[in-house]
Amino acid sequence: MSFTRRQILGGLAGLVVVGVGAGGASRYWLGKVAAENAGHDYELIAAPLDVELVPGHQTQAWAFGPSAPGTELRVRQGEWLRVRFINHLPVATTIHWHGIRLPLEMDGVPYVSQLPVLPGEYFDYKFRVPDAGSFWYHPHVNSSEELGRGLVGPLIVEEREPTGFKHERTLSIKNWHVDEEGGFLPFSITREAARGGTAGRLSTINGSHVPTIDLPAGEITRVRILNLDNTLTYRLNIPGVEAKIYALDGNPIEPRPLGKDYWLGPGMRICLAIKAPEAGQELSLRDGPVRLGTLRSVASTDGPGVWPPALPANPIAEPDVANAEKINFNFEWVGSVSEDLGPDQPPSLWQINGVAWDIKDKTCADRPIAKLKLGQSYIFELKNMTQYQHPIHLHGMSFKVLASNRKKIIPYFTDTYLLGKNERARVALVADNPGVWMFHCHVIDHMETGLMAAIEVS
Repeated sequence: MSFTRRQILGGLAGLVVVGVGAGGASRYWLGKVAAENAGHDYELIAAPLDVELVPGHQTQAWAFGPSAPGTELRVRQGEWLRVRFINHLPVATTIHWHGIRLPLEMDGVPYVSQLPVLPGEYFDYKFRVPDAGSFWYHPHVNSSEELGRGLVGPLIVEEREPTGFKHERTLSIKNWHVDEEGGFLPFSITREAARGGTAGRLSTINGSHVPTIDLPAGEITRVRILNLDNTLTYRLNIPGVEAKIYALDGNPIEPRPLGKDYWLGPGMRICLAIKAPEAGQELSLRDGPVRLGTLRSVASTDGPGVWPPALPANPIAEPDVANAEKINFNFEWVGSVSEDLGPDQPPSLWQINGVAWDIKDKTCADRPIAKLKLGQSYIFELKNMTQYQHPIHLHGMSFKVLASNRKKIIPYFTDTYLLGKNERARVALVADNPGVWMFHCHVIDHMETGLMAAIEVS
């Protein structure tokens, strides 16, 4: 894949190099653009931002807009999302729109769909959003550090028609690699990358540690929970709650009870409908036994809520399973020690079908692990040959989870599947989006040490 910076930035109106301008830091914001002739709907500025994660201490984060995680972006299903991204960071970066089925040139993967956006440059992202649901955005450059410093944010695509939900909350979970004084710890440690990944020490919801979120008493609230973490899988549970699952990873399902818990891996999302108890009562949103936040019922003037109907299905092509071609993908350890590593060269610890992705090699995508025919159906046999979980994510397309040897599956569409240790799962898709798409584990440590590949559709 060869690009020139002229090709990548060609067609943009105005200057490529963007100054801070009048107002200094006040320009570091994300806001709806009022001018009809602006050519974009949002300005999204990435810049350093001091945040208070540990009480009384400042953490020097990087942020999309005035908060970390970044400000919530919203767009209606079927409409265009037009974002002018301005880079005021000291490093190059991009934006990948996780879970969105979009054209390759908008996917934000460096040296595959675009060149990295250098400090002082901007890039216009413009694409139509075909699916409603909960998605998110983040860089695909130096991911362990850039995501680790806070460059993540929710993207909500609203349904075309009213859904019956009168109340809504978005909860972005992120685990931070910080010490007791808010200073950053290493985002990746080799011995941890070879296991489950390098975990942080402080979990937040919407940037706050163990916050309280108010819900209207007796009402049904749509609660979108997004795992924007580098590493951790959360065993979500809410003791004593009346709740139903309405969507998984942006795609609607037939509503069903939340049950005892739900395992939410990095990059995954779940949409719940929660009926809040009487005013003054509290519910604990937990990761296993650990409280992540408190859901507090507050007095409401509305009458008792009713459960809305199922959300409308997204327009994803149904795979022809009976005539689908099968492809095996084995996720495994490399099984050897990396030698003669250059400066800043991560070790090769993981591989797919015997091939480890080299995160520093700009030509890796020229050697796709599979080539799919446009319009044809495929079944991917996913086999985890390790003792650690891997949230497997595919860019550009959604796939349907069919079966697992470890648990009962009610088939559903998704873009990220949590493949358990020693699990074998079958997923199916229609290869309906041409391009070269990344296929990788969303534990960032694993991705950057080999557990990624390219899949070509043509």
